[in-house]
Amino acid sequence: MAGGISKEELEDLREAFGKVDLDSNGFVSFSELQDLFKEANRPMPGYKVREIIQRLDRNDDGLLSFEEFVSIFRELKDSEIAKSFRKAINRKEGILAIGGTSEQSSEGTQHSFSEEERFAFVNWINSALEKDPDCKHLLPMDPNTESLFQAMGDGVLLCKMVNLSVPDTIDERTINKKKLTMFTTQENLNLALNSASAIGCHVVNIGALDLKEGKPHLVMGLLWQIIKIGLFADIELSRNEALAALLLDGETLEDLMKLSPEELLLRWANFHLENAGRPKITNFSSDIKDSRAYFHLLNQISPKGTEEDQPRIDISMAGFAEKDDQRRAEAMLQQADRLGCRQFVTPTDVVSGNPKLNLAFVANLFNKYPALTKPEGEDIDWGLLEGETREERTFRNWMNSLGVSPNVNHLYSDLQDALVILQLYEKIKVPVDWNTKVNKAPIPKIGSTMKKLENCNYAVFLGKSVNFSLVGIGGEDLFDGNPTLTLAVVWQLMRRYTLNILEDLGDGEKANDSVIVQWVNKTLAEAGKTSKITSFKDKGISSSMVVLDLIDSIQPGSIQYDLVKSGSLSEDDKLDNAKYAISMARKIGARVYALPEDLTEVKPKMVMTVFVCLMGRGLKRV
Repeated sequence: MAGGISKEELEDLREAFGKVDLDSNGFVSFSELQDLFKEANRPMPGYKVREIIQRLDRNDDGLLSFEEFVSIFRELKDSEIAKSFRKAINRKEGILAIGGTSEQSSEGTQHSFSEEERFAFVNWINSALEKDPDCKHLLPMDPNTESLFQAMGDGVLLCKMVNLSVPDTIDERTINKKKLTMFTTQENLNLALNSASAIGCHVVNIGALDLKEGKPHLVMGLLWQIIKIGLFADIELSRNEALAALLLDGETLEDLMKLSPEELLLRWANFHLENAGRPKITNFSSDIKDSRAYFHLLNQISPKGTEEDQPRIDISMAGFAEKDDQRRAEAMLQQADRLGCRQFVTPTDVVSGNPKLNLAFVANLFNKYPALTKPEGEDIDWGLLEGETREERTFRNWMNSLGVSPNVNHLYSDLQDALVILQLYEKIKVPVDWNTKVNKAPIPKIGSTMKKLENCNYAVFLGKSVNFSLVGIGGEDLFDGNPTLTLAVVWQLMRRYTLNILEDLGDGEKANDSVIVQWVNKTLAEAGKTSKITSFKDKGISSSMVVLDLIDSIQPGSIQYDLVKSGSLSEDDKLDNAKYAISMARKIGARVYALPEDLTEVKPKMVMTVFVCLMGRGLKRV
């Protein structure tokens, strides 16, 4: 062994070098370094290759000699980073396999995660939360290590990420931030998970212990859902009317409203590419690998200096002519960086066509520089853009949290084929005959109306079979997207799902409103609380005091009453209490979907779900 390299290894390295050095001039380009490591049977994650290039290519000639390559290899073998380097051996480049188990897997199951995505997520979080004083003990994280998974352990970072994506989801007062113990850490993780579920993340089979242990595949999956929800928040017509500029000839606003955020982003990119006289793209993977579409997109959306608060930024197209894909991608990203939009992708991610990271890159571009103007003077029914109601958002998030497929973006149009509704029936333990009664996706365009209507009729039939109140509701109402009647069906699905938490309660006695109210009052009285309720319509609920008292009865000492407003309360005081109550319910382990306003306005349906979830928690059944 000479300097950590054996004679056999040296011969293997020379052979690998020769395969990449096609013109036999004794050099390979740095852009080919990743290929070289693959030939040497030592696949190297993209971010490590970029680190090496940045460290060694001092003269910017882009060339690497055989001696330099050997020195890199020796350093990797002899240094600490060899540990992570060796993990990549004999595995797909950029993918780490983690051995482990979960509730749904058997011993020895291999779970994979992408190092490239970890790199992107860490950099995004570092940038987004760098000024948050509560994260100073965790940030900045090193994207090249497993610090991301370790940082999940106390729950603080995850709570902050939820609030970053959907502001005010978690009341900051409920996050344990100082002198953390095993118990207070568990509370933070409960709070983060239940709040993530409330904004529409699918968190089934993810527990607080999984996050505390930093299980990579579960952390990565949850973080992507949270980040994606935040990135997509404004890619919606009711929140950005300028998106109407993307209407095609003969298309109505209603047609545009049915598009998913992904489809709108693709439509947006093609709108700007068409204005640049460039071909359209059909995806954010194979069609963007050469970076040329990105160059033109950046050139179209860059500020032209016409607005006072936005100085002109000229995009250099010099890198467009670069022959090497990797270098062209780097030149493009340097221009994106001038717009403050380099996040999520590296040149390797672009060239490899990583669909997830490129989607995030484009979404970030849209959010910062949509470069759209709301159409004026056209025959557009702007009255359609009333926006999603609070109730609709709650139902939609509830569905998505259960992992329905496809994801529900627009409540009524996405339920028109009833496939999501039928999945929800299964969630409430109602058998669905998928083989003979359901027209499965994708439903062919020919005869699609009839096939979707058949599904809707079957959905109504199933509801009636389990005694749902569906008088005057037919399959055509679901197919037509009738808001009132569709919500009536969805509410009964959610109610049954919530009540299933309490199934077999009281030696087979079914849980109804009366049983729940009695339990609430009994629990309060036994804990020495004076508050009580008469029904879910009780106006006293508007102060949230009864909810806070119930939480403190279930987990004594959990409520900090000095944070609770009392006496004669203003509407702001009531909302302040409600925010605290909802977050505290989630913190002690109740998966509550209701919003603070549901308590202050005493919305009976949502109030009922809050008390049911707390009852389930009190009985230690959730």
